[in-house]
Amino acid sequence: MGCLLVKSGFKSSHETLEEEQPKVYSWDKRPKVDPSNYMFDGLTDQTVGKLPGSLNGKQFIVQNCKNCNIYLYDYTSTVTVDDCIDCNFFIGPIQTSIFIRDCTGCKFVVACQQFRLRDCQNLDAFLCCATQPIIESSSRVKLACFTYYYPELAGQFKEAKLSVFNNNWSNIHDFTQDDNMKHFTLLPEDCKVDDFVPLPSTEDFQFLEISLDPKKSVVPRSLGNRRKTSDESCLIVFFFDGSSQERALKFIDEMTNSHPDCILVQTKELKMTPPDALRVFGSDAYDVVVSRGPVIGLEYNGENCIQICQEVIMGITKGLTGLVFISQSRETADEQIENYYNFADMQMAV
Repeated sequence: MGCLLVKSGFKSSHETLEEEQPKVYSWDKRPKVDPSNYMFDGLTDQTVGKLPGSLNGKQFIVQNCKNCNIYLYDYTSTVTVDDCIDCNFFIGPIQTSIFIRDCTGCKFVVACQQFRLRDCQNLDAFLCCATQPIIESSSRVKLACFTYYYPELAGQFKEAKLSVFNNNWSNIHDFTQDDNMKHFTLLPEDCKVDDFVPLPSTEDFQFLEISLDPKKSVVPRSLGNRRKTSDESCLIVFFFDGSSQERALKFIDEMTNSHPDCILVQTKELKMTPPDALRVFGSDAYDVVVSRGPVIGLEYNGENCIQICQEVIMGITKGLTGLVFISQSRETADEQIENYYNFADMQMAV
């Protein structure tokens, strides 16, 4: 059989067609994410973690770990912890929720918008939670106020859109109401974080400047729903002026260092309208200042705390107290505190 020859100069039709290039979309240009970088799964007897800047708001998953120390020194969008036994956790600010399920003997230091606990036993948590923490089908849960510091932590709270003044750590909602049993308790006020969750000792974390001194904690340590020591309380409210957070923290530092017998009970940062201010303060004198931005309320308790708080305010504001509200008497303080924090609870429920 003869061969079919192609004459010189003849071009195949395939040679004249240009290959059509696939369209490139914006999401195709994003770097590929390796899910294993955002998960700890099936670890035993290990110390592992993530450093500041390594997560940048991503979701993180921990599951099936036993006898591990796990540290997430960055902010995340959400965290789930499932089926872990005898593990210790530090988890930095979480923009939305942490879900802890089917865990036994674990200990946590965690800051979050929502705290959800289900089917857990013998669990301790040093907690900062912007909303009411929820536990369900769990037992032997013990809670304390979040106490922690490292230089990047305050910035991570801001990235996660959490206020260090919004901490409902002791205001627990227990979904499981059976046989009149109480499934949670509060840890003693003087308990120490490192007695529960040790500082990381491996080389990877050595450069972190961590402090567990309550006086340095990014989140102010509060008494919460523990028993108060006095029948005298005081409400202090810092109105927004661009530096109200700094002034509130300076006030807390001064009270802690100079008047340790006056105890910070609770804190709350929230937005108010003029009608809200009239209802809380009983006066329309604060209509303008509440319209400028969020206010920060502090409740203190202790003998002679009203006079002490007034003197400290005068000292740190150099006598210019126009941007601060402070209780003037025992008779009015209790009602003002109740009005302010009832209003805060209403906002939280919305």
